Amino acid sequence: MQEKLRALDLRYQALEAQLSAPETYQDPDLVAKLNREQRELEPVVTAHRSLERARRDMAEAEEMTGDPELSEMAREEFARAKGEAERLEQELKILLLPKDPNDHKNVVLEIRAGVGGEEAALFAHSLHRMYAMYAERRGWKVDVVNLSETELGGVKELSAVVEGEGAYSRLKFESGVHRVQRVPETESGGRIHTSTATVAVLPELEEVDVHLDPADIEMQVFRSSGAGGQHVNKTSSAVRLIHKPTGTVVECQQERSQFQNRDKAMRILASKLYEAEQERVNQEFESQRRSQVGSGMRNERIRTYNFPQGRVTDHRIGLTLYKLDAVMDGDLDELIDALITADQAERLKAGEQD
Repeated sequence: MQEKLRALDLRYQALEAQLSAPETYQDPDLVAKLNREQRELEPVVTAHRSLERARRDMAEAEEMTGDPELSEMAREEFARAKGEAERLEQELKILLLPKDPNDHKNVVLEIRAGVGGEEAALFAHSLHRMYAMYAERRGWKVDVVNLSETELGGVKELSAVVEGEGAYSRLKFESGVHRVQRVPETESGGRIHTSTATVAVLPELEEVDVHLDPADIEMQVFRSSGAGGQHVNKTSSAVRLIHKPTGTVVECQQERSQFQNRDKAMRILASKLYEAEQERVNQEFESQRRSQVGSGMRNERIRTYNFPQGRVTDHRIGLTLYKLDAVMDGDLDELIDALITADQAERLKAGEQD
């Protein structure tokens, strides 16, 4: 590990030198690439340098223990530096875990009403609101590209692109079946109903990330559907793409121009085909855990939102929080941080067993 850390430190120094050279800024794409690499290395290099400093403090304190007048102070300093070194060693083990290559990407978020009729659609709408508010807290942008609503304002299905630093690294843990237990707005008898909605989180990919043969794609254009009246687009600007080899269908109708809708639909299609290929590979290795906490399969219930008791429970890690209102208003960090910590612990354990 020490050799790897020293090599990363040297690479960080090289990046600093390159970014300080005026000629580097003649190539904006190179600058963006170097800055991204520097940001990724910075936490590791900072922790490594702090660890080296703590180890030097330990060595100096050990030398002073032979002096009767300084021995007590030296022992205290040694204990402090040792504790800091142990903490930093553990932090570095986590920082050096293999990174998901998609963590820096934007997200294609899909929400669909599941079991429960109109109440499931209303819950899907609540989930969309929750993620939109969470994105706002993180400084991300949410762009809805396809939306099918019910008469009461529920969401049958929705596709959106979430753009922002680290969006996929945090939202990827949200894939799965979300269950709600509450008295529906449509229920006059006051009985608690259980409904579900499914959430899919895909890394947004460009066409260059996934090879798309134009001959395999059929494009259809149609008029956008909406709430009616002035909301309906009178021109055929909505786009439906059909990937003929797999039967995958993607629609985009939120933009005003056919070109914009096609561009977004192509990126979503690339993301869906990438995910399908990943699923195929994962199925060949059923005995291995997937990269997300738990198996991450969409047909598994991952979380329950119980409104009468004001609690939310994540079943993958057994975490229950009695702050449902805050969670539904986008306060998801405590849940997501716990999932990330559990994922890191699982991967550390797997690494120690290898």
